[in-house]
Amino acid sequence: MHYLIYKPFNMLSQFSPEGEKATLADLPYSFRRDVYPVGRLDADSEGLLLLTSDKSVNHRLLNPRFAHARTYYVQVDGAITDEAIHQLADGVTITIDGKPHQTLPAQARRLTEEPDLPPRNPPIRFRANIPTSWIALTLTEGKNRQVRKMTAAVGFPTLRLVRWAIGHLTAANMRPGDVQVLSDTEVSELVKE
Repeated sequence: MHYLIYKPFNMLSQFSPEGEKATLADLPYSFRRDVYPVGRLDADSEGLLLLTSDKSVNHRLLNPRFAHARTYYVQVDGAITDEAIHQLADGVTITIDGKPHQTLPAQARRLTEEPDLPPRNPPIRFRANIPTSWIALTLTEGKNRQVRKMTAAVGFPTLRLVRWAIGHLTAANMRPGDVQVLSDTEVSELVKE
C-alpha cells in the first residue's frame, strides 16, 4: 500500500508520539499499520511525504546511487543573488554529523513569482524592510536539514521549506493534511524515474 500525503507544518514525519508535536497518526485517515515514511521532513518543513509498506520502494527512492529527484520550494531571507543560485547548483559545503560535506550538484533557480501554496499556519513573520525570495531546488541526495544548511551556506537562511515534488508527483491541488492513495503502477513509474 502506498500513500502520498501533504505533511503540515509542525508535524513529525512519524506515527509514534514524541513530546507535544502532532504526528502522522493525527491525520484524519486510517493508514494500514505496516506503512512507514520514505525519508522524512523535519517538523518545521511541509509538503510531500510518501508512505509505503514496500521496503524495496524505500530503498530505491532513498539510496543515493539511484539519484532520485526531490524538488523543494524554498522561501529565503533576502533578495537572493545569481551568485548564490550558481553556488547552490554547483554544490556547497555543509556540516553533517560534525564533518564537512560537499553537496552534489543540484538544479537551482529563482522563482519570479511566489508559488501557489496553501497558507502556512502560523504564517512566516513579515518584516517590511527585508525582502524575501523564492527558489526551486531539486536534489538527488537527502542529508539531515540539507536544504536549510545549503541556503544558509550561501547567505540566505530558509524561512519556509515545502517539498513540492517527489519525482513527477507534485503537491499541486493538495492542502496540508491531504492524503492520496497511490496505485502500484504509479509507484512503479516513480521508482523507474
